[in-house]
Amino acid sequence: MDSIKKKMQTLANETTNARIRAEKWEQEVNATNAEADQREDHVRSLQKKIQSTEGSYDVCTEDLFNQTIKLEEMEKKANNAEDQVGDLARRVLLMEDNAVKYEERVAASVTNLAKTSLHADKSLKAESECQQAC
Repeated sequence: MDSIKKKMQTLANETTNARIRAEKWEQEVNATNAEADQREDHVRSLQKKIQSTEGSYDVCTEDLFNQTIKLEEMEKKANNAEDQVGDLARRVLLMEDNAVKYEERVAASVTNLAKTSLHADKSLKAESECQQAC
């Protein structure tokens, strides 16, 4: 009977120890699960932030693309305007050269006209002197 009692006591001790170990493992599992849940929540939060950041990045990339296209168009317009300014500047120079040539021609014509007028005046004066003398 003693041996059965000892056996029963040993079994009771082992059962108690097993229950203590089981409770310890359950507490560790619960703690690990709680930490895993926290980490999963943190991962979900990070995924939301990543998605938000990726969305913002996509919007910025699209805006950059659109602004780049607008910039290229404006640069083309600016280059065209610069070309037109260059063309007009050359045209102005040619017109100024032509104006100088025309002024020289007009000056020569006025000088010739003045000489001719003087010559005509002299001729008229000589004719009138001739008519008075005759």
